[in-house]
Order: sequence, then structure tokens, then C-alpha cells
Amino acid sequence: MEFTLLAVVLAVCRCALCIEAHIFDGDVVNFAVGVDKLYVLTDTQLHQMRLDLSPETRKEISNATTSNKVELLVPFVYNGTVITCGSHNTGYCEVLDSYNISKTIHKEGIGIGAYPNIAVLIGHEEDTYLLLGKNIEKSSGGDADALVTLRDTKDGQFGGIFSKSDLHASPSSSIQNIPGTEIEFVDGFQHTASSHVYLLLNEKRGSKLTVKLLSLDSKYTEKDGKYTKAGTFTTLQGAILQCCEGDVVRPWKLLSSAVIPGESAILWAGVFEMNVEDTVVAIFDISRSRTAPVSGFCINKGDSCESSGEEKSNDKVLRPAAVVFRNSSITSVAALKSNFWIVLFFGTKTGLLIKVALDEALKPGCPGVLYSLDEDRTFLPKMLFDPVNHTDVYVSQGKQMIKVPVARCGVHQTLRDCWSALDPFCGWCVSQSRCRFQHDCSNSDWVSVPGTSQQRDIMSVHMIRSSTGQDITVTAAPNLNRGIRFSCAVEKCDSPGPSNCSCTFSSESFPAEGLSLRVTITVQTETLTKDVLLKNCSSIRGRPTSALCMECMSAGCVWSLSGEACTWKTASTKALETSQDVCKNITLGQNYTKPDILSMTPDEVSIHGRNRAVIKGRNLESVTKVRFQGNMDCNPKESPVLSHSRNSSSHESLTFHIPSRIVKGTVRVCLLTMDGQCHGNTKLTYDSPPICSRLNPKTTWASGGREIALEGSNMKFVEKVKHKEQPEDITLKRKIETTVYSTPAGVLDSSGSRQVSVELLVGNTSVTCREELTYHRDPQFTSFTTTRTGNDMSVTIQKTADFLNLNKSEIQVQAMQGEVSYVCVIDRIEDSNDTTSVLCDIKNQPGIHIDSLKITVGKFSFNLQKSRNLLYVTAISTSTTIVICAVMVVVGLYFHRKKQRMLRDQMQRRIERIECEIRNDIRQGFVDMQTERLELISSTGAIPFLDYKHFASRIFFPEGGPLATSMMKDITQLSVKEQQDQRCRALSRLIRDQLFLTSFVHTLEEQKNFLVKDKVMVASLLTLALHDDLPYLTQVMEQLLVSLMDQPSNAQPKLLLRRTESIVEKLLTNWMSICLYGFLRECVGQPLYLLVCALMEQISKGPVDSVTGKALYTLNEDWLLWQAQAFSPLKLTVLFAVGTEGEVSEPLDISALDCDTVEQVKEKVLLTFHRKFGFHFTQQLRDIDIEYERDGRYEALQEVDSSSEVMGEVTMLNTLKHYKIPDGSTIKVITRKVQVPQSPTLSFKEEPDFETKYYHLIDPELADSKSSEGKKLKVKEVYLTKLLSTKVAVHSYVENLFRTIWGTANNNRPLHAVKHFFDFLDSQAESKKISDPDVLHIWKTNSLPLRFWVNILKNPQFVFDLEKTPHLDGCLSVVAQAFMDSFSLTEQQLGKHAPTNKLLYAKDIPQYKQEVKAYYNKVKDQSALNSSEFKEFLEQESKKHENEFNESVALCEIYKFLSRYFNEISQTLKQNNAPSGLTEELQKVKELFDSKRKTGWE
Repeated sequence: MEFTLLAVVLAVCRCALCIEAHIFDGDVVNFAVGVDKLYVLTDTQLHQMRLDLSPETRKEISNATTSNKVELLVPFVYNGTVITCGSHNTGYCEVLDSYNISKTIHKEGIGIGAYPNIAVLIGHEEDTYLLLGKNIEKSSGGDADALVTLRDTKDGQFGGIFSKSDLHASPSSSIQNIPGTEIEFVDGFQHTASSHVYLLLNEKRGSKLTVKLLSLDSKYTEKDGKYTKAGTFTTLQGAILQCCEGDVVRPWKLLSSAVIPGESAILWAGVFEMNVEDTVVAIFDISRSRTAPVSGFCINKGDSCESSGEEKSNDKVLRPAAVVFRNSSITSVAALKSNFWIVLFFGTKTGLLIKVALDEALKPGCPGVLYSLDEDRTFLPKMLFDPVNHTDVYVSQGKQMIKVPVARCGVHQTLRDCWSALDPFCGWCVSQSRCRFQHDCSNSDWVSVPGTSQQRDIMSVHMIRSSTGQDITVTAAPNLNRGIRFSCAVEKCDSPGPSNCSCTFSSESFPAEGLSLRVTITVQTETLTKDVLLKNCSSIRGRPTSALCMECMSAGCVWSLSGEACTWKTASTKALETSQDVCKNITLGQNYTKPDILSMTPDEVSIHGRNRAVIKGRNLESVTKVRFQGNMDCNPKESPVLSHSRNSSSHESLTFHIPSRIVKGTVRVCLLTMDGQCHGNTKLTYDSPPICSRLNPKTTWASGGREIALEGSNMKFVEKVKHKEQPEDITLKRKIETTVYSTPAGVLDSSGSRQVSVELLVGNTSVTCREELTYHRDPQFTSFTTTRTGNDMSVTIQKTADFLNLNKSEIQVQAMQGEVSYVCVIDRIEDSNDTTSVLCDIKNQPGIHIDSLKITVGKFSFNLQKSRNLLYVTAISTSTTIVICAVMVVVGLYFHRKKQRMLRDQMQRRIERIECEIRNDIRQGFVDMQTERLELISSTGAIPFLDYKHFASRIFFPEGGPLATSMMKDITQLSVKEQQDQRCRALSRLIRDQLFLTSFVHTLEEQKNFLVKDKVMVASLLTLALHDDLPYLTQVMEQLLVSLMDQPSNAQPKLLLRRTESIVEKLLTNWMSICLYGFLRECVGQPLYLLVCALMEQISKGPVDSVTGKALYTLNEDWLLWQAQAFSPLKLTVLFAVGTEGEVSEPLDISALDCDTVEQVKEKVLLTFHRKFGFHFTQQLRDIDIEYERDGRYEALQEVDSSSEVMGEVTMLNTLKHYKIPDGSTIKVITRKVQVPQSPTLSFKEEPDFETKYYHLIDPELADSKSSEGKKLKVKEVYLTKLLSTKVAVHSYVENLFRTIWGTANNNRPLHAVKHFFDFLDSQAESKKISDPDVLHIWKTNSLPLRFWVNILKNPQFVFDLEKTPHLDGCLSVVAQAFMDSFSLTEQQLGKHAPTNKLLYAKDIPQYKQEVKAYYNKVKDQSALNSSEFKEFLEQESKKHENEFNESVALCEIYKFLSRYFNEISQTLKQNNAPSGLTEELQKVKELFDSKRKTGWE
């Protein structure tokens, strides 16, 4: 399996252009747009989305057991359906509800072929048919190769839905191609303004490739006026589309197609490819294809195949009206029309979305990049516009669906800026003073670019001299779209023209130095000005160069092509002479030798450009600039020459900077001289920028000098390297297929390390590596020993263990004997627990004695001296003995005092050590509280909501079990309305009698053997049985609540609804869950899920004991891991093994701790994978193993192995620290090859004696309170600060959740239930003369927060598909306690002995109480709901979830209770004066059920 690292981006904004994107689990293979829906097809699913890319529903089309490939996806807008056709079971087509694609309306088996096809709905409204075009790989003739068929779309048509049958023909007709040809359909459409259908395809006969256009008339009728499919086929005509080099037929292939909206001529744009490096976009008028037959196809009427044209290839040939764009990698095209403009959109193989506007003459403007993907990835050859205003275009690439606005009008702030954007979609809305789309500007002038020109300025000014030469007329011409009203004013004008847009001056008064004027144009309230200096055209003289020509044109004059000089414009001046394009063709006036380019270095750069490039050539002294011209550049970029040098008499070189570029591709490079001419022609290729994905190694030492290899793509474009916040640039070293650099010296922080970002300098841009480099202390060499073997000497150097992971080539050792040095060649490096040994050899040096070693590691150098031995121990011992004997008496006198002093000093030192350790722990806790920041992505991908039936099941039946499962329908039953048998229908009618149901409930609750669990069960069964009639259920619940309030046992009203001790109280819980599910899903779900994720992230941030589940970071004191020893964070690179040949995926970075067990590391790998990609890894935890890369080979990591530490009868679980895995290491995830059920390595936690057999972080000695000298003393109270730091980390998520719950949503409809029920409680309090406001507050608190929200807060698994661990449950209990304290009316008096879960949120509770009070007041102040509105709300909630539960099962379970207490229920009905018909109906229900007892349900 191959994994691709994708960032799950649900919505991003780039450069003020809001780009919306959605990432799916699989690659997008097709998509279609309906009226207000988007349908996206991936490998395994069909998705229904809103136009803003928010998902609505999806339909599984393929899975592990069912192989299926959907070939066609066609929205049928007229009847609100979507037609899909797939390959399962030899082919099928089905009709789906366009507003709920999970609902299938019709499905039948139809063989449509095994290759990609096209489908077009032809005709109109009632007379709509589905045209299917099937690709043909190798045509052999016969019906099996029917190329084009027509099928019915409705049952009311002649043959029925999907039928090929015709009104007069049997068998059905079709279009076939002649044998020996291959057909590939590209596109098909029906022109909206006519009945003609067009099909575009590639036809291959042998090695000859031809692009053909077929046309049909979808409204053809027979003589009797009736439509026939065969008649449509008889209208087949077509033509060959020849692109694109004059009359020379070249093997072009059609890649993509787009019809251009219009009413008259049918213009069509196609992407043609001649080879993989040459694609063009051409415009054709295809309306002329309807006048000629086409060869190569015939109409099959069952027993004959009638050709539609002669097979002599005399087909009509259509040539392009214009070739508008050329690029090396176009894959898709789409087209829109805005007034007189045609706007084309192109997708490329390199991930670019390009926009080009064509004027009325089909002349293209400057292309612009509308959107660019971060990496080179191809767009799907399909682009569609949103169906509402066509302001967005949908494109797809890989697993992404992207919605891109067609223009960014809002970024332009002035009229001039809006016009200068030259975007046909954007215009200045005068009444709003904003740049807007035209449909957003009503009842106002909309100033935009005209469709008749490609002017670069909103206002042009030119001069015309009269034929007599006496007068000069200056005219201002605004370049505005048609119909815009404006006024003009020319400064210094004494003789204005009729419209004040011109002014006439006498040639005698025209000054020689020129005339300075200001021209003003006013459009309503908008004013445009332009200052111009009009020169005397006769005074502009010089050699005829392009520079002189440009000066002439800018002065308002014209360039005479015949006289090659600047002259006045007259009425007879040709239009060409007024265009600045004429200046490009001037080649005269050269007085130098033409420069010539021999080579350019480099000739390939990234889009960030390059500094100090070199061109070698001849005659370069006249070159002033280097010009770069790409096929997408309207204005070429120019770079000045930095230096010029001559290497020999014939070779020179220029140094210059290569500018950056937005898009990739090839540009032409030429040399610009002072006269404006550009000489030479060489190619420069722009490629993707470098990506630094990995540093190898990731660590270095403080003194620097370590070689770091930069791994990634396009590293050849990197010029230098720089460490962030360090000024100096670092020179690179190029090795074979490797780019390395030597690290500079670094400054460490107080912890002895420091992480720095590595930046690659490319042109004038820096690219940051994905991994950071970590500086550690210089290596510490402590001692050495020597061993002689013959003439050789072996030296063993001891080094303190560190995270540098040095290799042999990085250490150089010189052995010193006096002033003489010997080279010691490194043999190997050996690691042990706390030290590292470096072994080196000195060869062929007999008789040497080493005094010291000079050790060099990079720029770090250290002299290590040999330790000296003490001599003469015996003599000194003898002397000491004599002295001791002499003073023995004195020592004996002071011995007792000395012993006391030693004990006191020892105790003092130990107390000081303990005090220091506790002080450090407290300080670290304080630092955590002040610096705690939890980096959690606010959007965690798709939130794993449970669907409603699973949510309701877990609320109604918290214990689960078979009964809860039997209440839910499986997926095959959801769309089928349940058909109840006679007994269930009778019982259903009976419980819908309110007198019976209330009597039934009261009777059950009066029975002494009717337990609380029975009450909960009956309440949930009634909820399910009456789920389709919520108004009635609500009415019954309220009546039962009134009865509950009136019971003598409820003399204390404040205790009402506090517990679930009656059926009605559980009914209330279920009722709240049903009514608030929408609010929970739409509003509360996301903040609740983020809180759960934040808690899980914070818990895993520190050590977690794998045996007990306790953690250093927690909210609950009972789960606090205060016995943990020191730990260090690690950054690990994870590779996933894919395939069978040792291939691995792209790297995935994870965070871990050196105290993590192997199982915990695997859990973090899978969790990081899920958060990054939005879906789970394909294998579970127990099915994978991990390996560690050490010295180029992989070592298996196991939870317990032969190297595990054993303490008595308890084994310590292996950790990363145990395996000596340093920071920055690489691990690989592999599939477990051997599955042994009895193996202890399969799952330790499943062993019955797991907690007594193994330990992790809690030392058994400390757990038994048997501390020793070697153990660090731990005081639990010191670590209570970790509770507070955890609270700080998740506080924003807790507050956001609380305030979402007691806030008011934008859509108040789900809160109708709260308003209604609170009003009900108010009315009951009023009727019972309860005036104490505290009672009402408690009633409302017990009915909503306590009964519903606390249940949700403590049990997120009721709402989401996730596993709640006991530790997470403990943390959520603290949050739930704080939530309920916010609703309490009593003021808490907390002291130092109060529980920590109360103290943790003590300061926040007063603020929360004020917000709760405001929430209750807001609900009370809302306008009351009338009964019809609330009934409508309840009916809608019932309808949303109809047919999701097995009501029959619930009714059968209810009858079990009815049967058990049948006599008591009958007696209660008599006491309540029930009608005789009701008791008879009860008896009838009993008889029906009793007659069915043999079925075994009871």
C-alpha cells in the first residue's frame, strides 16, 4: 500500500482569494454539478455536497467484498435525480434521489462496457433521453461494439426506464464504428440554444490519429410527428478537427473540451496534444459540422449497418478560428462568457489553474495564474462552474476537490485599479464605489474593460494635426465598456470640442519643449485624471530605434513606417501606426556588433530564481540587461548586468541575477542592448522549488563542524544554507547525489540544548526545512586506557553518553608521547548504559608510551590526559600505622564526638539534597503553568459522529446488549417502512390511548417488585414505540410529570427530578436527547470533540504509566503519576513498509518520550497518522510491529524481550530509553508476520496478572514505600501543580464548550424544546403556588444540565465513535463537576483540605454562575411558542428518524411487562372508569399475543 502525505485542509485562504477545498479518503475520479448540489465520485464512494463543499451524505459503491467501478455520473435536474452506471455484476444503472443519494429510486442491470464512457442527457424536460457513448479499444463489429446508444430516462417513455427499445424499431438502433478502429470519447454536450448534440472523440486507425466531431439532432421526428431514437441516429453528421499548423495534418490528440456560451455561432475550445511537451488551446466554430456526413461510422438497425458517409475519408475538415494559448502541460479547459469577452480556464499537469481573456476578435490577453498547488500534481481533465452565478470554478486533483473564485474583484480599491486588472468579470459599481461582479451591481453603471480592444490604460490621449498644419487637436478617449455616461475636461483649453473631450491648439502656440496638460474624465461621482506631456513630434529625432519609437508613441505622436521617423498623426494615419507594437519590429540604427550567446550557467533554476548566473558569449560589451520572456509573460522580466569580464580574445562572460517566476516552464533568454533590441536566444527552465524533508543527522555539537546532509527534492537549486537567527551564510558542499554543509558554532540554552531552523537560500527566497537541527553540548571524553598487542597498541576512550550518535568518520584521534604524535585509527564505537567507548588502534609502533590524546570532532578539540597512579602505598601505610598507634588514646577520647558530628553532617547533606530536589520539582511545575501551550489543530478532520440511531440507542440503553442491538434496523431495512403484524398494531393503538398509557405507567410503578432498572427499560421502550409520534409522547410525559409533582413523597420540591427513580424521569431524559440532538450535532459536537482531543493530547504529552494508566498531566488527582522519574521528549521519523520489495512510504514525524513503551509508541504512530490524514491506518495495533534503524539496519522493538530488566518477580516493560533510541531516529512500521495467540508479546494487557507481573514507571520499591539511597524521593503534593498546568492547557476548550451549551445558537429551532419545557415548569410552579425562585432554578437544572448535558460530557462515546479510557473518564468527571457547580445556588466554602477537583475550577465558578443566570433569563425572555409551532417542530423531529428503529421489537418487550401485571392494570382501568371499549381492546391484545406464544419470542 502506498501512502501519500496530505494535509487535511477543509478551508484555506490564499492571497486574499478564498480557496475552499475538501480532501477525501480516495482519489477523485469524476464529479458533476446539479442545481444546488455537487456530486463527487471517488474510488469507493459517491459524495453529495453543498456548493460550498460541505458534505451532506455519501453512498458506498465499492468495498472489500464488492468490486465496483462507477463509469457514469449524470445529474438529471428536471426530475431531481442523479443517474449513475457502474461495472458491478456485468454492469448496471441506477437512479438516485438528487437530494439524498443514499436513497435509490430505481436500479437495473445494463451492460455499458468496461472502459470510461460519456453520458449526455438530450432532448428537453419530458422528452429527455440518455445518450451513452462507449469507448472501443479494438472494434470487431457486431452489436457488442455499439458505440452510441439512446436509453429512456422515465417509465412513461415507450420502453420504460433505461430501455433501448424504439417506437417503430425492433431491435433497437445504435451507432457503430467500422471494424479496426479504436474510439476514445472526450466530451459530449447538447447546445442550450438548439436541439443539436455534439460528441468529441479521438479515432485511431492503425497508427493514424484523428480528432472527430459528431453531431445529432435530438428533436428529429418521423412523419407521424412522433420522436424515434432511430430518427435521431439518421441525422448523424460530423467533421474532422484539424489542429493546428496550417494545412499540414499532424497527429494531434484531443485531451479536454469546453463549449463557449453563446446564441449564434457555436464556438468550442479544445486542448490538443501532439506530444507530452506540446499542448495548445484552439477555438473552433463547430456549427458548420452539421452540413456534412462523416465517415467511419454507421447506423445499426438490427440486421444492417447503414453508413453515414463514404469511407474514402472525404470528411469535412474544420480548422481553428484561433489558436489562443500554448503550453507544455495543459490538461483541461473550461469557458465562460462575460459581455463581449470569452474567458478560458486551463488546468495543467504542474498544478496551475490559468485564466486567459479573449476579446471579440479572439485575441488573447495576458494569462494569469488563478490558483497554484503546492506540489506538481495534475488536475482532473474536467472543470465545472457553480450553477448559480458562475463565480466559482470546481477543479479536482488527487484526493482534493477545490472551489476557486473566477475573479478577485474585491481586492481592487479604486476605479483605475479595477479597470487596470483587465478582468472581464470585474467592474466598478459606481453606486457602491466598489469593484464587483456585474450581477452584484444592480441599478448602477458598471464600468469595465470594453471587449473591442486590449488597451493597457483606462484613458488614452493622442494628437491629430490638420491637413494644413496650422491646428493641432488633442483628444482624450476613455476606454470604457458600452453605455457608460461620462464627461471630459482638457486643461488650458480655449477651443473645446463638442464633447469637451478634445481641444484644438494653434501649431504656432505649441511650445518646442512640449505641452503639459491634465485631462479629466468624470463618471458620475468618480473622477479620473491623467497628466500628459505632449511633445512637438517634429522635434523627436535620432536613429530609428525601438527606444526612439517608444518615446514617439508616448508623446502622442505616431511612427511612420515609410519614413522611419516620428511624425504628427493625421486623419489619414493608418491604425497600425498608432499601436506600440510597431516599435518591436525596428531593427535599424545598430552601430555595434551583434551579441552572441554561447552558454548560460545554470540553464535550469527553481521558480525562486538564482543569484549570480553567468552567460558566456561574444561581443557582450554592449549588453545592458538580460531579458526573460515566457509564453505566459505579456511583460518580460529584465535583469541588469552586474559585471562583464573577458576571458580571452573571443570569449566574454556576463554576471546577472535570474529573477523569480510564479509558474514553472521554459522561457527564452536574450541580451538587451541600449537601442532596445534583444539578441540571442537560449532556453532557461524553471522547475519546482527545493523541498528539504529531512536532515541527516538531526543533531550537532555546540562547537560546530558536523556535516549535515540535506535530503529532499531539487536540492541542486540551493545556493547557500543559513541557520535562523544566525547572521552568517553557510557554503554548501556538493557530493555525489548528496548536498551537505558544515554546521557553525551554536549557543545552547539553560537546558544544554537548542533547536534551530535550517533555511535554504534560493535566489532571494529562503525555504525552511521540515525538520529542525538540535544543538547539544560538545562530546565529553573522560578517560582512556591502553592495551598492547605485539607491535600494535589499542586505545579505549571513555565518553559520556549523549544524543549525538557519533560515527567513526567524525572522530579523529592523535596519541601524544611528549611532542611526538601518532595517528590512532578509529576501529569502532560501543555503547553501554551511561558511557560510550571509542576504540582505536596505533599500528606498528613498538615501545611507545602514551601520555595524552588530542581528540578532534568537527571544530571541537580536546586534550585528554592519562590518570596518574599512586606509588609507595606500602611505605605510606606503614608510616601512617605508626602515627595512628601513637595517637590511639587521643582518638579514642574524641571518637564518640566525631561520630556524632559525621552523622549530623550526613543528615544535613541528605536534607539539603531532598530540599533541592523538591525545590527543582516545584520550580519546574511553576514553569509548566506559565508556559503551557497546547498546540492542537482546531479542525481535526472529519468528526466521527455516531448516526442518530446509535446515539439514541446508547442514551436509551446505556448497558447495551442484544436487546439494544435488536431495536435498531440494519442498513438494508432503513428505507423500508416496517410492516407490523396484527398483535403489534393492536398494542400500538392501545398505548396511543392516553388514559391507558398513564394507567399502565402508574400501575407498574406501584408494584414493589418493579425495580428501577425495569422503570428505565419501560421508559426507553415507550420512547421507541412512540418515536414516530413525538407530540403525543410529549403530552403523556407532561401529564406524568404533573402526577409526579402531586405525589406526597415529593413534599420537598427541590428534590424533584434529581434522580431517575420513575418512568417519567427516564422519559424526560430520552425526550431531551431526541429534541436536542440537532443542537448537539450542529453546535456542541465540535467543541466537545476538541476538548476530548485536547485532554488526550495533554495526557500523552508527559509520561503515562502503561500498567496503571496514571499520567503526569491530568485533571484528576486519583490519576496523577507523581512517582515518575526524569524523561526527555523525542522527535521520531516513521516510515511505513509498503509492497513486498522493501519499499517505504514518505516519512511521518511523530513526538514521543524516551520513557514510552513500545506499545505506547505504536499507539502514538497510529494516532498521529489518523490526525494527519483524517482516516485510520489500515491495520490495528496488535497487527503491527516497529523496527529501529541503527547503523543502516533495522532492529525489532518489543514490549518484553530477553534484555528486559527484572526486579524480583516483576518485569519492567521496555522503553525507548531502554533501547537507547536517540532524538531524530527513524523507525519503521511493519506488518506482524506471525500471529501466535499464546505469545506474551501479542497483548500483555490481556493477561489476567498483567498488573502484578509487569511494571513501567511506578517502581515497585517506591510503590511499597521501601525507598533506598539510589531512588529519588518523590512527594505527591509537589506534583499537584501538574493538575493546574493541565487545566491551563485545556481551559479555552472547556470555556468554549460551556459557553456553546448555555449560549444561543444562530438557529434557535433545536432549542424550542428547552423553551417549551422551561415554560411548562414555570406554569406548574405558578399553579402550585411556588414562589421561591430557587425551586424553579433547581427544577430546570435537574431537567436539563443534570439530566442531559452531564451525561453527554461524561460519556462522549455516546456521541462519537471513540474509546473512552478510565483515565479520560476521570478527567471528564472533573469537567462535568465544574459544569454542575456552575448551576449550583450554594456558595462553596473551600479550604486547603477541599478536594482538588473542586479547587481546580474554584475561581472560574463565580463567572460561570453569572453566565448561567443570564442563560436562564434569556430563555425566559424569549417569545413563547404557540402550540402549533412546537407541534410542527416535534413532527419534523419524528420524521427525520422514521424507520430507523424496530418498533415491533419494542412493542413485544412492552407486552412482557403488560402480561406480567395484566390483572393489576385491568383493575386500575376499572378504578379510573375507563370505557368498556378500552378494556375490550386490552383483552384483545392479550389474546393476540397469547396465540403467538409458540413462536418462541417470550
